[in-house]
Amino acid sequence: MAAIELNGVTKRFEDDEGVFETLQLSSTPDVTAVNDLSFSVSEGEVFGFLGPNGAGKSTTINMLLDFVRPTSGTIRVLGHDAQAESVAVRRRTGVLPEGYDVYDRLTGREHLEFAIESKEADDDPDELLSRVGLDPEAANRRAGGYSKGMTQRLALAMALAGSPDLLILDEPSSGLDPAGAREMREIVRTEAERGATVFFSSHVLGQVEAVCDRVGIMRNGELIAEDSIRGLRSRIETDSVLRLDVDGNADLAAVRALDGVSSVESDGERLVVSCTDDAKTRVIEAIESNGATVADFETDTASLEDIFITYTEDKSSEVTA
Repeated sequence: MAAIELNGVTKRFEDDEGVFETLQLSSTPDVTAVNDLSFSVSEGEVFGFLGPNGAGKSTTINMLLDFVRPTSGTIRVLGHDAQAESVAVRRRTGVLPEGYDVYDRLTGREHLEFAIESKEADDDPDELLSRVGLDPEAANRRAGGYSKGMTQRLALAMALAGSPDLLILDEPSSGLDPAGAREMREIVRTEAERGATVFFSSHVLGQVEAVCDRVGIMRNGELIAEDSIRGLRSRIETDSVLRLDVDGNADLAAVRALDGVSSVESDGERLVVSCTDDAKTRVIEAIESNGATVADFETDTASLEDIFITYTEDKSSEVTA
């Protein structure tokens, strides 16, 4: 069953909605932030939602939560109409928004207790605070004095209140140190193992690659790619880097002459070959057929960052959606 399902969703911001003053675009014509968007996220899936600034990611998240209404199309979240049944959706959804603002005079614990009460849940605040790495001393201080990383941990604890069926995490590692980012990844995995669906939007591509089952890439309001990272990698023409430990003198000219090989370099200890995936075996055979021996090798494949750049380079928008 789909936890999130969008069909033909378009969102146009018009002058009478007052968004252009907010965006400091007083003379700009109507903007289509999202255009004919259709995709689904399965229950229990960790779905990465990527795109450059202005791609339409924030607008899409706001439509899932009924903060913004689509111009056309339908959205269902956890089996509910996202607009007509928004209260039911929010009751079962935990949200970590980008740039969460705390109430300066409330303590961290009071923030969390409010979130638990609003979800009509019975979570132990101390257990949630410990889970996100906020110690009791910090939890009892006013949140107005929190660092960005502490605020992010608090917001994550509030999102986890009530064991939600859906977690929407917008830039969840923002402000976190490496240890905090690792803890956040572990929480995402634990929630997915529990059966929760995680909708994960981030510019930190290493985080996405580490936890997501599939990713969708937005550009100019449209979904331009949707697949597992392995599937996306197989669909782009990006060379792998083959690093080989070679005993003996390899015939570099023979390797360079192979189809699919774009470059061959030697760093004195290793042979570094950029080539397509289907050329790897031919590279090893060419080296060994000329008297040398490949003692060991490793392959660097295209990272999610390489994939992201391939799909989005030179396609940036001037409006942050």
